[in-house]
Amino acid sequence: MLKIFRALYLFLNTAIILALLAIHFFYKENSYQSSLFYYTFPLPIILLIVLFLSIFLNKKFKKYNLLIAVLLLVIWLGRSFKIHFSEDIKETDLEVVFWNAAHDRNFEDAFIVNKSIPDVLVLAEDGEYNIESFKLKYPKYYFYESIRGISIFSKAPLKILDEITSKYKTNIINFEVEGISFYAVDVSASMDVPRSWELGFVDEYIKIKEKTVLLGDFNVPYESKYLENIKLHFNHAFTEKGNGFRETWFWNIPLLSLDHIWVSKDLKILKTEKIGTFKSDHSMIKVFITK
Repeated sequence: MLKIFRALYLFLNTAIILALLAIHFFYKENSYQSSLFYYTFPLPIILLIVLFLSIFLNKKFKKYNLLIAVLLLVIWLGRSFKIHFSEDIKETDLEVVFWNAAHDRNFEDAFIVNKSIPDVLVLAEDGEYNIESFKLKYPKYYFYESIRGISIFSKAPLKILDEITSKYKTNIINFEVEGISFYAVDVSASMDVPRSWELGFVDEYIKIKEKTVLLGDFNVPYESKYLENIKLHFNHAFTEKGNGFRETWFWNIPLLSLDHIWVSKDLKILKTEKIGTFKSDHSMIKVFITK
């Protein structure tokens, strides 16, 4: 009976690992169903599952699980862990910050987490607050609160160009600061809505691809095929100039890189930071660019 149980467990161990690897490296987002598994089981989770399954294997087969775990760790670190030398930041350079505030935070919380007041700040899923109180407290600066759950702050004059919402609640605000066009994006997180629809909506709406910054919660990881069109025209701020793990979610555990800042290729990225915080389940991201 023990031999049968061991053989069954070995079979389940092999089947689970092969299925997870096939979804992550091959099927990915080829279908709506596979995409759900792809997002649910990022590489760090698969690695932990492989290690957990190895606990109940005998020494003969445990080493194979451990080898797979090591290979997955190497792949994950190669993909996600970045090391860059930052360039000198001047007063004339632009500090841009994005933060998914998890419905509980506002501008003041963002200033505290950032440890300074940036030039441009975009909040998605912000909490309730009185925007007039911020205008009174910071009379020299500019604030905008959208009914779509996105709020914007700027030290320089802020011009709102357009706002749009998809049928499934993906929100985009196009605004301009100091001659740079910004697109603040908050992609629908509903598991009932295929990401292909919502990222397709974003691709169709983004018209300006020079002197442009895209920033927001795209709700897909950096490796997603639905970001390929954006990658053609924009550089990923953290990939280009960040340090540490690229992933921004969940609660400072680097599972998925859902939050992104994309910078058009005619603008120079000087430095990118990811700021961990327990004020939200999303990390804050910040980039310095030349004006």
